[in-house]
Amino acid sequence: MSGPLPAATDHRADLLQALRQPASALALSLRGWEDLVRLARHAAVLGRLAAALEAGGLLDQVPAAPRAHLEATLLLARAQHAEVRRECAYIHQALAYLDEPPVLLKGAAYVMAGLPAAAGRLFSDIDILVPHAQLAAVEIGLGRFGWITTHHDAYDQRYYREWMHELPPLEHGVRGTVIDAHHTILPLTARLQPPVQRLFEQALPVEGGFRILAPADMVLHSIVHLFHNEELSHGLRDLSDIDLLLRHFSRSEGDWDALVERGRELGLQRPLWYGLHSVARILGTPVPPQVLRRAADGAPGRAMSALMDALWWRALQSQHPMVAPAGTSVALFLLYLRAHWLRMPPLLLARHLSIKAWRRLRGDDGPAEGAAAQ
Repeated sequence: MSGPLPAATDHRADLLQALRQPASALALSLRGWEDLVRLARHAAVLGRLAAALEAGGLLDQVPAAPRAHLEATLLLARAQHAEVRRECAYIHQALAYLDEPPVLLKGAAYVMAGLPAAAGRLFSDIDILVPHAQLAAVEIGLGRFGWITTHHDAYDQRYYREWMHELPPLEHGVRGTVIDAHHTILPLTARLQPPVQRLFEQALPVEGGFRILAPADMVLHSIVHLFHNEELSHGLRDLSDIDLLLRHFSRSEGDWDALVERGRELGLQRPLWYGLHSVARILGTPVPPQVLRRAADGAPGRAMSALMDALWWRALQSQHPMVAPAGTSVALFLLYLRAHWLRMPPLLLARHLSIKAWRRLRGDDGPAEGAAAQ
């Protein structure tokens, strides 16, 4: 079910193969390494590739010039992870009075839980999930410790507080670190509304006085984050997250059954299908055929499935101009429109896109959407 890789003359093939089997990169020429480093950095997976080579005892076999880039990215990732641990300690102090500890999401969760998906991963903000009823207390508590809202325009504030699944991003006034405080995993106006209380019910304690999502929920959230996102510049990195989470958590038939059943319970069959199908096709994740068949009740019709396959194939690989195939910009635009269509009803969507278009004309894009840096 992994699907064919692109032709050998396509540099994307080298990057995908290196992510699947890091040892394959050792056969590259210096020019090949130059292209690989450029593409991996652009796709935000250079640190992940470096960590995989190091874990396999292969980093010393990489030629000196590309090895310097790999080692520098590893140092940066480790520095960021140390910063995340420090910031989590401050957040815990700021929110110690909450009835239940916040749930860490995405990169911060991977780091604090010591998951394989953290290795070499770069990100620039910390995402937490708290009950909607606690949002005001969370904002006040973080404000007392120096985190303040970054969006002061009245429309931006309304956009986040009435329609989205998170507060406006909070930035520390001195350290510049950013927190995204979520109260659910999809916008309040989205077509899908998974019952967030069920995520809280199964959340697990983790280092630092926080919680993380249960394994199946963590996989589903990573999938939803990617396949409902309109900003896909880090799409390959996020797909690699899903690959590593599945390889770590889904080691038995029971694990796979639990994932599919949880997707149904939360009403996330369609994104689960896209996630499993795409990660198997693009990164060779060993998703059992029977699991794909069970998840297929979330698949679209044959014609729509073929169209979406073509769009995801282009969007979830390196988008570097030197390798992006014909139609990539069209695919990204269509997926951008799809993501907005899934997150807002038509009239609200038309109004929102009109405001964004007007702001672009003025040189102001308005609310930062997609949270690609998580």
